[in-house]
Amino acid sequence: MRLSDILSKPPTLAFKQVEGFLGEKYLAAGKQRKVQTGKIALNYYCKNCTDVRTFSSSEELYCIGVNEHLVSIDCVLNCHCGASVQIWFLVDCDGAICGRAPDIRILKRSEKLSNAALLDKERYGELSELLEKAQRAYRDGLGAGAMVYLRKIFEQITEQTAKAAGIPYVNGNGKRKPFKVLLEEVDRQCSIIPREFSANGYRLFGELSDVVHGGYNEELALLKYESLHRLIIGVLDNVNNNNELMTAIGSLGWNDGGER
Repeated sequence: MRLSDILSKPPTLAFKQVEGFLGEKYLAAGKQRKVQTGKIALNYYCKNCTDVRTFSSSEELYCIGVNEHLVSIDCVLNCHCGASVQIWFLVDCDGAICGRAPDIRILKRSEKLSNAALLDKERYGELSELLEKAQRAYRDGLGAGAMVYLRKIFEQITEQTAKAAGIPYVNGNGKRKPFKVLLEEVDRQCSIIPREFSANGYRLFGELSDVVHGGYNEELALLKYESLHRLIIGVLDNVNNNNELMTAIGSLGWNDGGER
């Protein structure tokens, strides 16, 4: 596996072994070195192409030394039409980063989108942006912040589905229904909770809320994040796979970022 393979995937906290890319010589702090490690390729929505496209870097990357186990990489990814994304990585190594087969991970990743590029919104519509914000908070070690975004996604997809299915989300007195009641009604009619944990749909919301209200510390929130993120993705996929619901949601303009 090459460094570009790791940089072309979502960051994780796990270390992965890659082919050596700096050689055997230590890269001092602030010093720059050109390396050939393959093209970085990530997907973004290109406004020029009006579709999701793969944006790629050149074959050569430039590393800047931070210390003996950290390097910074700054590059530009381009769509074939010329649209671009500036992206920065902080690459961490479990040991000395120079050598034949270092174990590395992406400690941080940050991108600056041009006017012609957007985050990939095709799969989950406007909620994709909230998912990306959750991922960024997680990568930055902000467990509570990441959970806030996941809870917001869960609330929004439940309310959107209720509206699309004609399920009132307010009581007769005009007050909003408790989320537990609304979720049960929506799931009973639309089965948005994956069957693997259908009996624990509200428990998922409770786990997310515990973090928001101070029930977890940051370390525990970060440990639970990936599992809770996967469950939220399961809910979104269930709604995505329901063609009737997606047609209704699309007709309301939510897939295009319209008002809810």
